[in-house]
Amino acid sequence: MRLNGKSVLVTGAGGFIGSHLSEKLLGLGCEVRSFVRYNSRNDWGLLELISKDKLNEIEVITGDLNDTDAVYNASKDVDVIFHLGSIISIPYSYLNPRETIETNIIGTLNVLNAARLYGVDKIIHTSTSEVYGSARYVPINETHPLQAQSPYSASKIGCDKIAESYFKSFDLPVSTIRPFNTFGPRQSARAVIPTIITQALIGNKINLGSLHPTRDYTYVDDTTDGFIKIAESSKSVGEIFNIGSNFEISIRDLAQKILYLLGKEEEISIDSDRIRPINSEVERLWCDNTKAKKIIGWKPKIKFEDGLKETIDWVNESIHLYKPELYNR
Repeated sequence: MRLNGKSVLVTGAGGFIGSHLSEKLLGLGCEVRSFVRYNSRNDWGLLELISKDKLNEIEVITGDLNDTDAVYNASKDVDVIFHLGSIISIPYSYLNPRETIETNIIGTLNVLNAARLYGVDKIIHTSTSEVYGSARYVPINETHPLQAQSPYSASKIGCDKIAESYFKSFDLPVSTIRPFNTFGPRQSARAVIPTIITQALIGNKINLGSLHPTRDYTYVDDTTDGFIKIAESSKSVGEIFNIGSNFEISIRDLAQKILYLLGKEEEISIDSDRIRPINSEVERLWCDNTKAKKIIGWKPKIKFEDGLKETIDWVNESIHLYKPELYNR
């Protein structure tokens, strides 16, 4: 299926990946409808960092994923739904598990029901590598056991299984994408890479949580390409795809690499407030992207260091958008 000329809905469009995906879909010639959470300030989140001429071409709809009517109204007359909307913070899910679980699971259920009601051509449901928990083997492929090591990951496992059930029960044309750790311009300091960069730019000390866990990082342009290739592929329905770079790096080594690129020497310190509960820490994530390469023809194109340089440049120019002195959960 070619996306050019298709009407698409992006939920979670005010977020990091959602704003990049909305912009990329617009460039492909799609009619883009972006769903963002309502607030009285008419704040559309990171969509507002897109150039005004592009933003004017996007139909922005505000609402709440928990509101069935809002989701149904946003889903009318669209060909493809990219469902990214969720509460994504792991530390926040410790503090507010009910909100995380209700928003993610009920929101996903509403989107799936809307897709079924209107007979959309395809729905791409967004999962996360966090559903795998600490790796039992590496690299992690799509058949790796699912392990709920936080309320957030538990909610996403629930969402994934509901999406699977709608494919098997109702023949809904749904595919699931499991991005590993996406990074790039516009990302909030909730994520570790902008956290390191912002602290390095304004101070002489980097406060982090555990330094030994490893993660697999993918530049945002590559992640959004994964969404698009899954949507376009005739072989992706009913399937799950890991989207990651197939390499791992520890948080400590990541911080040292960023400091090297910045030409800085700063202390890297462990902040106990940022450490996950001991049984909740995901110790190791390393993506096996073989399935995505083989079935949908996706592979990462941006080298990790090049992506870091782009991100550093953007954060440096946009430091006013951050609060480096605060721990952003």
